[in-house]
Amino acid sequence: MTDADRKASRARGDAKAKFREALERKRNHQADRAADSEAHGASKIHGEHGAAGNNRMFRRKSGG
Repeated sequence: MTDADRKASRARGDAKAKFREALERKRNHQADRAADSEAHGASKIHGEHGAAGNNRMFRRKSGG
């Protein structure tokens, strides 16, 4: 391996490490926000069980 090859592989490794750290920070931030919203009842989903608000009724035209 030449010196240039070593530098290139080290640069790729550094970039991967930076991306891993950023992804880990993002996941930790999302987990913290999810825990906070569960604690305060700030869910984006409300009334997930039960009938829908708009029940459409389809009727055939009768003659005329």
